[in-house]
Amino acid sequence: MAAETTHASSSVFFLMFVIFSGAAITATLALYARQAMLIGYIVLGIVLGPWGFQLITEQDAPRIKDIAHIGIVFLLFLLGLNLKPESLLRTLGQTTFVTIASSLIFGIVGVAIGVGFGYDLKESIIIGVSMIFSSTILGLKLLPTTVLHHKRTGGILISILLFQDLIAILMLLILKGLNQGGIPLVDIALSMLSLPLLAGFAWAFGRYVLLNVIMQFSKIQEYIFLTAIGWCLGMAELAEHFKLSHEIGAFLAGIVLATSPIALFIAESLKPLRDFFLVMFFFSLGAGLNLNILPDVMLPAIILAALMLAIKAPTFSFLFRKSGEPEKHTLEMGWRLGQISEFSLLIAVLAQDMKAISPNASYLIQVATLLTFMFSSYFIVMNYPSPIAVSDKLRRD
Repeated sequence: MAAETTHASSSVFFLMFVIFSGAAITATLALYARQAMLIGYIVLGIVLGPWGFQLITEQDAPRIKDIAHIGIVFLLFLLGLNLKPESLLRTLGQTTFVTIASSLIFGIVGVAIGVGFGYDLKESIIIGVSMIFSSTILGLKLLPTTVLHHKRTGGILISILLFQDLIAILMLLILKGLNQGGIPLVDIALSMLSLPLLAGFAWAFGRYVLLNVIMQFSKIQEYIFLTAIGWCLGMAELAEHFKLSHEIGAFLAGIVLATSPIALFIAESLKPLRDFFLVMFFFSLGAGLNLNILPDVMLPAIILAALMLAIKAPTFSFLFRKSGEPEKHTLEMGWRLGQISEFSLLIAVLAQDMKAISPNASYLIQVATLLTFMFSSYFIVMNYPSPIAVSDKLRRD
């Protein structure tokens, strides 16, 4: 166990040096080990954080966490940018059965594990909901570009992930309602009512003001980049004033711009910025892990992770076949969706911050998620085409 920290908070330059120089090293090691780089970022946070070598102190942690939160905001903004309303309705129709059926199965298993290990019903429900999601980052990062854009497999995977992301947004909305301090059902209902008001404003302002201005100066790339960031963060802050969350505001901001012909340019331009902040987000997750709690949750986390890994791929494969997909690629699609999600990490952290669940329940979700990340990414890289496959036969850009 690390000694108590008495260090003053570090300079911003030192924090950036520690995080990104260290991340470059751990990302290299992760790639050699055929792991997703975000595993390296989390491990780095554990090693260098308050419970490790204390290069990042407890005084630094809140500042890093606040900055890292911007990465999740940009992630939701980019998800919205890829959701043209007409495409969303079409793809959701194709994958509704698979997503809802799988969500019920995984959620019930998660609740059962929570109850079985002594967590109360509310905590067990949040654990169960966290099991619903598959990782968008791993799913897309380990999928070859040719499959992602030009094959039905890629379209189906994206549809499932987007549907799950919508469920995650709803979960964030419910958590926000639970945190208002009044009567939970009333607060959740008020949050639900404020959502269409915010969406209506976003649509009206986007259609009659923002898109017209953007198209007028569409040849000036710096202006487009700046305006997109301003719109994303502005909507995120407005959503917070509506008693929603920054993530929901950013998601709506992205959907409004999805109909613009320059949505693809905006999405590609913002990816490096998103990745910059996501490195900090995953580092802050690792730095925030209290190693004293880990022994208490390790056994249930291993059991939960093992169950999810054991049932997710076969369940998805079975449901894909039942929905009419050719059997040839159903198991591969199942394995590509066979882990828990970074949204599960976000829900665990937010629920703990809002005191909706105990630190132990939050750590159970986080550790189980990381274990599935490690196994799933290794399994996919060793058995299916991916940009970082071991063999030349499987390596696809």
